[in-house]
Order: sequence, then structure tokens, then C-alpha cells
Amino acid sequence: QVILVESGGGSVQTGGSLRLSCTAPGFTSNNCGMHWYRQAAGKQREWVSSIDTVDTKNYEDAVKGRFTISQDKAKDTVYLQMNSLKPEDTAMYSCKMFGVDWCSHTPWGQGTQVTVST
Repeated sequence: QVILVESGGGSVQTGGSLRLSCTAPGFTSNNCGMHWYRQAAGKQREWVSSIDTVDTKNYEDAVKGRFTISQDKAKDTVYLQMNSLKPEDTAMYSCKMFGVDWCSHTPWGQGTQVTVST
């Protein structure tokens, strides 16, 4: 069973930057897309960004212009570059594949925590 591995989280001050990574063996060969989600303490999980097999990128309004999603197909890895971070970006960030059955049925990874302080 494929395991998604997220990394790159940490603690930064307002205005700082982080780059998250999500590695998923088989991501490229199975023509999957990838979503990034986040869940703040006490809140529901929310969609943040996605990238598909032809590099179409979408963003939640709150992160447009600050976050950039990209992929390295050779490494089966999707990145989320987060700039101009705000305290409201504080959350556990997780990735999830989408596409054909193999992609969409892979389980969530463990997530990576992002904490932005004032």
C-alpha cells in the first residue's frame, strides 16, 4: 500500500516562508493529481491547492498569490511553497492523491505541522 510522506513543516514568524513536500511512490506512473489540505485545531479540514497531470494548478482564495504548488514527476513529489505566511495559516498540512481509483484510494499521510507566530 502506498504511503504518502509529507515533510517541510515547522515554526516561523509572520511573513516567513516554508516549502512543504509530499512524496508518493507511483504518483507519476499512475497519472495522479495531488491535493494539499490543511486542518487547524478545532476546525474542519479544508482544501488548499491542487495540481493535476497536465500541471493545472488551483488555489483556495486565501492563499492565492502567496502559495505555489509544483511537482517533480521524476521524484514522485509535489511541493507547496508558502510565502508571506500568516498566523491563520497555522495548521496540519496533508496531501492526498486524486484521479483513477488507485490514486484516490491511497490513504492520507501523517501530515506536517505548520505554525506561524506573530
